[in-house]
Amino acid sequence: MESLDIKWIRSQFPALSQTINGQPAIFFDGPGGTQVPGGVLDAISDYLVRSNANAHGYFATSARTDAVINSARAAIADFLGCNNDEVVFGGNMTTLTFAVSRAIGREIQAGDEIIVTKLDHAANVSPWYALEEKGAIIQVVDINLEDCTLDLNDLKQKINSRTKLVAVTYASNAVGTINDIAKIVKLAHAVGALVFVDAVHYAPHAPINVHHLDCDFLVCSAYKFFAPHVGILYGKKEHLTRLTPYKVRPASNEVPSKWETGTLNHEGLAGLVATINYLAKLGCHVSPTLDNELLDSLIEADREGLTTFHCPRFLTSPEQSNYELASAYHSRRAALLAAMSAIQQYERELSKKLISGLLAIPGLRVYGITEPSQFIWRTPTVSMTIEGKKSADVAKFLGEKGIFTWNGNFYAIELTEKLGLETSGGLLRIGLAHYNTGAEINQFLQLVSEVVS
Repeated sequence: MESLDIKWIRSQFPALSQTINGQPAIFFDGPGGTQVPGGVLDAISDYLVRSNANAHGYFATSARTDAVINSARAAIADFLGCNNDEVVFGGNMTTLTFAVSRAIGREIQAGDEIIVTKLDHAANVSPWYALEEKGAIIQVVDINLEDCTLDLNDLKQKINSRTKLVAVTYASNAVGTINDIAKIVKLAHAVGALVFVDAVHYAPHAPINVHHLDCDFLVCSAYKFFAPHVGILYGKKEHLTRLTPYKVRPASNEVPSKWETGTLNHEGLAGLVATINYLAKLGCHVSPTLDNELLDSLIEADREGLTTFHCPRFLTSPEQSNYELASAYHSRRAALLAAMSAIQQYERELSKKLISGLLAIPGLRVYGITEPSQFIWRTPTVSMTIEGKKSADVAKFLGEKGIFTWNGNFYAIELTEKLGLETSGGLLRIGLAHYNTGAEINQFLQLVSEVVS
C-alpha cells in the first residue's frame, strides 16, 4: 500500500492554514474534535441554500432533505459495514447511549447485571449506572496499570448468566488503548448478553466492520472523524425493532426512524456525506485500482438526491442504472477500507516517532502501551505527565506556541482515578490525526524538552 499523500491531505483542510502568535497552528487536539475538509463546508452551505426544509413534505426542498438523510444513512452504512436501516442519527453519542439504556431498562429485572469498564468515557458508563434504579447491578472491569489495557481475566470472572449487557470502548479516548472487541463479543454472547461498543475514539483511526465484530450496538460521533457534530448509532435491526425507545406519539414506529427524536441536523448530515466521500477519495489516492470515476458518479448522485430506484444520470436502462449505483456503493466501501487502513498505518508510524521521543525525555511519564510491537493495540493518542508540572500549565504554554493539546480527565474519570491522577490535574493528551506530520511532532518534542528543563 502506498503511503499517504500528506500534502494533498492537508490541502483539503482549510483550518490547517491558521497561525497562532505568528506560528503555524499544530492540531494535536483530534480526540476532542477533528478539523473538516473544505468539501464539508461547501456541502453544508449548499444544503442551507438549496434544500433547507423539514423532511417528508411534498415540495422540492423537503424532497432534497429526504434525499440528504437517505444519502447519509448509505454513507455511514458504507463506513461501518452495515445496512442502511441499521443506522440511527441523533444529537450526539451520549444522547443516543442514554436512549438505548432507557429502552433496555424497560426489560431490566432486579438482579440483572451490566458490565462497564474503568477504561471507558463516562458517556458509556453513566447511562448504564442509571439502570441501578431498575434494580440492575453494575460490575466494573479493572485495567492493567502498567500499560492501561483492559484486564480480560477480570472480565471473564465478572461475566456470567446474569449479565445482560457489556458496555465497552473500542479505544480509550484518554490513553489510546484498543480493546479486542471481537473477543469480548464472543464472551458476552456465550452467556446471552448484548454488547454496546463506544467507537467514538476509534472511528477516525481504523476501519470498522460491525457485522464482522457481531456487536449488538456501536456508537460514534461524526465530529471526531472530520465531519460536523452528528451522533451515530448502529444497532442490529432485530434489536432496533424489538426494543421500544421513548418518543412522541406521532413519530414514526418504523426502524430506524423511531429512534430519532425530533428534527435531525440536516445540514450536519449533508456535511457528513461530504466527509465520507472525502475519505473515499483518499482511498482512491492510496489504492489506484479503485474506480475513481465511478466514485465521482456516486458523489454526484448523493448531491442530486438520486436513489437506487431512479438514476437516469448513469445509464438509460433502469436495471443498468441500479447496477451501476450498487457498484458505486460497493466501490465506496472498498475505498473507505483502503483509506482507513492507510490512515492506520501512517498514524502508527507517527505514534512510534512521538512515543520514542517522549520516552527519551527525563521526568516524563507516558501512559498506555509504549512497546512498538504492541502498537496494533493503540491509537495515536498519547497521554503523559511531567514531574513537577501541572498538565494545565503545560497545555497553556503549548497553546501559546500554537500547539493545541488537551489536559484533564477527558471524561474518562474512572481511569484517571485508578491512575491516581484525578486530584493532581490529570493528564496532558496529544491526539494525532492523519493530517499531522513528523515535522509537527519534532516541534512539539522540542518544546516539551524546554518545559522539562
